[in-house]
Amino acid sequence: MFNAAGVLARQMALVTVLALALVASARAQTDPLPSWNEGAAKAAIVGFVGRVTREGGADFVPVEERIATFDNDGTLWSEQPVYVQAAFAMDRVKAMAGDHPEWKDRPAFKAVLDGDHAALAALGEKGVLQIIAATHSGMTVSAFDRTVRDWVRAARHPRFDRPYNELVYQPMLELLAYLRANGFKTFIVSGGGVEFMRAWAPDTYGIPPEQIVGSSGKTEFRLDGDQASLVKLPEIEFVDDGAGKPVGINHVIGRRPVFAAGNSDGDLQMLQWTTLTAGPRFGVIVHHTDDGREWAYDRSSPVGRLDRALDEAPRRGWTVVDMKTDWKVVFPFEKQ
Repeated sequence: MFNAAGVLARQMALVTVLALALVASARAQTDPLPSWNEGAAKAAIVGFVGRVTREGGADFVPVEERIATFDNDGTLWSEQPVYVQAAFAMDRVKAMAGDHPEWKDRPAFKAVLDGDHAALAALGEKGVLQIIAATHSGMTVSAFDRTVRDWVRAARHPRFDRPYNELVYQPMLELLAYLRANGFKTFIVSGGGVEFMRAWAPDTYGIPPEQIVGSSGKTEFRLDGDQASLVKLPEIEFVDDGAGKPVGINHVIGRRPVFAAGNSDGDLQMLQWTTLTAGPRFGVIVHHTDDGREWAYDRSSPVGRLDRALDEAPRRGWTVVDMKTDWKVVFPFEKQ
């Protein structure tokens, strides 16, 4: 027997399901941060952007003042088990060792050639700087750029077996795009080498070379006939880390940021410089809490230590992003 009421009920149920699906789809399409879980961190970011871009509002910030600075290592891409530039330098030691037999008698270089990471770590910053000075100098800036590009194409991360530039954080890529869509100018302000980052970061993050601030070595202008070049020297010019970050921001950008994101104590002074002043300001700390999809580390980590900044965050009102809780995915390839 034909049951008109039953058919109508099923049709209405189908219409309801389709309507809900359309609403969900519309929300997904309009969500500026789709890889972020709903929660305090996402709400704080969206709320801040809404306030500073609302013309006539009490917190409105003119477009020319919408400066956002981002640390790179551990904030925009993965920094474990060693900083990526350190991995590059160690690979360069191995590639260049045939031309430098004396390296086998120098502790830092011997540690790299022997694969003795503990011995290299024991040598501390001095050993790392020796390696960087030897592997990042004696060539033109253009030649160094090509060397870095070739390495980024060929090198693979030891845990994920993917190119290092695929280990960028999908939620942070969305955050960069969201800020730019709302009139912000985004900068990288990193302890990493500026010329190392400029070789690959523009394509990866959509941030042009002139908006990358980093540590630098000295260079020398040389003219050979009609050929002009800049040659990298084995001397440190500027370290863009810790208290050096506000100095680098002032020197290169010339404006105080209204938004800053970091993940370690090396970013503490950048966060302080950004937020400890009048007007609307926003500080973000990416807290690595996900040892399943990435890593979990903070206070005792030799790479990306987060201790003082984590303690200061509640007092300063900085937003601490819990990677495990706040991010639906970590890397772009998780979406595929």
